[in-house]
Amino acid sequence: MTGPKPKSGKSAGTATRPAPLVAAFAYFALVFATGFILGTVRVLALEPLLGDVGSVALELPVMLAVSWIASRGICRRLNVPARLAPRIFMGGVAFALLIAAELILSVYVFGQGVGAWVGSLGTAAGLLGLAGQVGFGLIPAIQAALRLDIVACDYRRTH
Repeated sequence: MTGPKPKSGKSAGTATRPAPLVAAFAYFALVFATGFILGTVRVLALEPLLGDVGSVALELPVMLAVSWIASRGICRRLNVPARLAPRIFMGGVAFALLIAAELILSVYVFGQGVGAWVGSLGTAAGLLGLAGQVGFGLIPAIQAALRLDIVACDYRRTH
């Protein structure tokens, strides 16, 4: 004998993943992969010409644009609500994954110690890159805030 079917049509034992969590992993993966490719180009082609700070300054707006587009597309595709709480969660998890991946790459691929990696964040190029990473983490929430602001402006105009 079986019980009543859930309204969603899924079996009672099927768990669903929350959209903000899945979105955080997708957002991180897409932006990290793009950053890995652009970072390689930056180090090999731009750093010799522009130095550390100049090459990071040139890469940063491109990465923030990629992050903006990726966040927008992923939030739409995965139906992440345009509310601050789910978007802050999404951005926070993605940021944590990004920092963890950066640390793991630095230590295990590039042979840099943890202390050296943390110290590199205190350089001009490191601070600029960190600011971009913080921006990456905030983009989903900024998009939600802008969306809420647009809705509020539209509401005021019609009432």
